[in-house]
Amino acid sequence: MGAFPFLVGGRDRTSRSYVLGHVVPPQATDRFDRVAMTVRCDYLLAMQTGQSGSIEIRVRYAECDPMGVAHHSAYAPWFEMGRTELLRTTGGNYRDLESAGILLAVVKLAIRYKKPARYDDVLSLTTRIANLGHVKIEHEYELHRGEELLATAETTLACIDREGRAQPLPASLTTPSR
Repeated sequence: MGAFPFLVGGRDRTSRSYVLGHVVPPQATDRFDRVAMTVRCDYLLAMQTGQSGSIEIRVRYAECDPMGVAHHSAYAPWFEMGRTELLRTTGGNYRDLESAGILLAVVKLAIRYKKPARYDDVLSLTTRIANLGHVKIEHEYELHRGEELLATAETTLACIDREGRAQPLPASLTTPSR
């Protein structure tokens, strides 16, 4: 049995998505022991090295210092938005992952600030899956204002259980559906 024996399922014959059936987290309480959930996992198509997506961000006043420059702390939430939207563009979402007992924690964040973003700037954030490992997913980011590169970043997400222990990424995340 694999690391996620509670995940069973197969390809949905009507689409390119994967259906996980009878998902019962291993820590289920008595109240949930008899509950089976069906989780559509269309996000599989995005979980390929090199897959990327872009979003537009407008710098808000609350994200700026008194000089109108975006504070360095505003960048991490923008990168999280990029990861979330990359997953969402393929029909998946973190809520379904977490319901299935698949938790992804940021264990590394590295940002290189090149030029400042300013209040009311419209930015373009490109998020790319750089690597899928045994227990981790690495993303790379580029933040632009027009053609100007403002920042680059990398994150590493680790797959963990509800107790915080590292778990292998399920094959459903790392094996593209065909």
